[in-house]
Amino acid sequence: MKKQNFFERISTQITCWTGSSWAFTLAFVTIILWGVSGPIFHFSDTWQLVINTGTTIVTFLMVFLIQKTQNKDSKAMQLKLNELLAASRHASNRMVDIEDLTESELDTIRRYYQKLSDVAEQDDDIHKSHSIDSAEKLAEKKQAP
Repeated sequence: MKKQNFFERISTQITCWTGSSWAFTLAFVTIILWGVSGPIFHFSDTWQLVINTGTTIVTFLMVFLIQKTQNKDSKAMQLKLNELLAASRHASNRMVDIEDLTESELDTIRRYYQKLSDVAEQDDDIHKSHSIDSAEKLAEKKQAP
């Protein structure tokens, strides 16, 4: 396995740790201690500022770590799906790199697959059509006199 850079390693470790029960427990205990300390500090502006600043900083940093992890997971999932499409004899190669299409283009493909689903529902054997093209050809044959 290729060696990860420092940021990659540390972000993976932080993301794993912050998603743990221990991290939640620590955050929960911190909030409880902060709340209990309110009367000691007379619920002062500084007392409120401490929790507001702390949670804002943590939230700000976590957004970037979560996004990095999400990007990596999405990329890995996309590559796995591409491999499945490439390995399947009956899969449409149109789907490889589909993530690069616009929202409108994705909607167009969704409509094609809805059409494929409609044609397959009318057929007795769902294994007769394997792609948009074959479904359209099969539908044309069925409609021919």
